[in-house]
Amino acid sequence: MSSAGLASGQPLRSVAFRRFLVGQSISLAGSAMSPVALAFGVLEVTNSAAWLSAVTTAALVPMVAMLLLGGGIADRYRRDTVLCLTSLGAGLTQVGVAFVLLAHQHPAFLLPLSALNGIFQGLTKPALRGIVSNLAVGRGIQQASSLLGSVRNATRILGPTVAGLLTASVGGGWAIAADAASFLLAAAFFARMSLPDLPRRTAGGTTMLAELREGWGYFSSNPWIWSVTSAFAVFNALNMGVWQILGPVIANATIGAEGWGLVLSARGVGALLASVVMVKLTVRRPMVPALSSMAMAAVPLILLGAGANTFWLAAAAFVAGVVSEFFTVVWETVNNIQVPERLLSRVGAQDEFWSFVPIPIGQLATPVLAAAFGTATIAVTGGGIAAVAMLVPLLVPSLRRIEIK
Repeated sequence: MSSAGLASGQPLRSVAFRRFLVGQSISLAGSAMSPVALAFGVLEVTNSAAWLSAVTTAALVPMVAMLLLGGGIADRYRRDTVLCLTSLGAGLTQVGVAFVLLAHQHPAFLLPLSALNGIFQGLTKPALRGIVSNLAVGRGIQQASSLLGSVRNATRILGPTVAGLLTASVGGGWAIAADAASFLLAAAFFARMSLPDLPRRTAGGTTMLAELREGWGYFSSNPWIWSVTSAFAVFNALNMGVWQILGPVIANATIGAEGWGLVLSARGVGALLASVVMVKLTVRRPMVPALSSMAMAAVPLILLGAGANTFWLAAAAFVAGVVSEFFTVVWETVNNIQVPERLLSRVGAQDEFWSFVPIPIGQLATPVLAAAFGTATIAVTGGGIAAVAMLVPLLVPSLRRIEIK
């Protein structure tokens, strides 16, 4: 796909990028509401944490399973078309979920609908990883990533609040219906992006399987990529296990639900601030500061285990939000510059797949380890290991030498 005619450093001059930004903003706003709406909607119908866990897992497993195939599809076909179709599919599945919740149908109907939604989400993520290079060039890639990050973080702050208000006033089903509408509206914007057509494929050309192998070959032969992916496999398992599972448990006994809400909000504010700053800030050799600062994202886990009060936890969470978003923008920019455009989605899918797979392991193992060794011990130890994991990739010379010109 050609990026001819796009202004370097000014992606907003591109009509296609503006349409993508609006469509993605709408989609992200709906998706930010979905977790709260779904949780309370399912509990409203079933009053069962087991059903909520089953519905959530039914979406997560297919999503992770589809990432690699999604990478092959997004590199093989126009990414705007892929996004349009997957958004349309996700919107229709959410319409089904909304109907089940509003009509108080048996919750078993939610399982296949959630699985289908997970499939569409798994196909969407690799296309999102590759499409920025079709919409911006040069320094414009970082600016585009930062603008998208600003929207993403703003919706993360506002979305749950809006979902909570909708759920409390009219019910979780209607909040899910709003999410469905956001997907369908986003699909309309993606349909109007009109990226250039790909070259025609000749009969007997490269198969999808061969292209997936090519993506794996590039990923596995470049230590600057897989070393970071491996580090995040460790970090994600520990962070999700300690922060998401033990965090509310510890907070309930220390700072309370109100304090925990402030801590989570502080992280979101930090991430939003960083994404806004990164629209203008460029670091020539960014991977060393990005990974070094990411070690600080593990500090909240350590403070959580140490029994810190709301102020210190919120301060650490704010910093964690800043450094995490700084790394996200840098990593997206580096990938779009360093990886050949025709491989971007496949390589991005490998990165996401291997860094996501350990998350359920961490979530399942953390409560068991906490019961055996103590909640505080696991939180502090997990935070320490996560911090070290972020520094290990810096031993790779090719990663330290990467430049953004």
